[in-house]
Amino acid sequence: MLPWRTLAQNVEFGLELSHVARRERRDRAAFWIERVGLTDFSQHYPHQLSGGMRKRAALARTLALDPQLVLMDEPFGALDAHSRHLLQADLLRIWDETGKTIVFVTHDLTEAITLADRVVAFSRRPGRIKAIHEITLPRPRDPFTVHELDGYQDVYRRLWEDIHDEMVLADSDTGGGDG
Repeated sequence: MLPWRTLAQNVEFGLELSHVARRERRDRAAFWIERVGLTDFSQHYPHQLSGGMRKRAALARTLALDPQLVLMDEPFGALDAHSRHLLQADLLRIWDETGKTIVFVTHDLTEAITLADRVVAFSRRPGRIKAIHEITLPRPRDPFTVHELDGYQDVYRRLWEDIHDEMVLADSDTGGGDG
């Protein structure tokens, strides 16, 4: 986020660059700011927002552009567990409402199971697709209770088996590990 712009101005920024008319820019920004729960903070500057609020603002800024595809590379990784779960729930709600295709990169298996219909596991080096898992657990999935769903443990175990060897290789490559 640009520090000299308010949240609303930041959400409008991509629309400005796309030469969207001012009135439509403001309407679209206001709509997405409301959808991510930040209406009361639309005139605040980035330094006045929490980390989770800045993540919500970034999501609003992206969705205001109405992309066909949303790419998210570990967007919630730096957040505390509670904020991460709240943003996961928001993302699931927005995905359900918009039907947007979202490619979400995460190293958190529970997050992958909660959010995804399909999980693609990659090898470490070279980075190639190692396995693709269809996640058939029922929706809606709640990030706070997904681990209680029947079948969750089986899905988690299968994913873990695919990535465990890659993690062991990563530790041996870097000299990490317990010893």
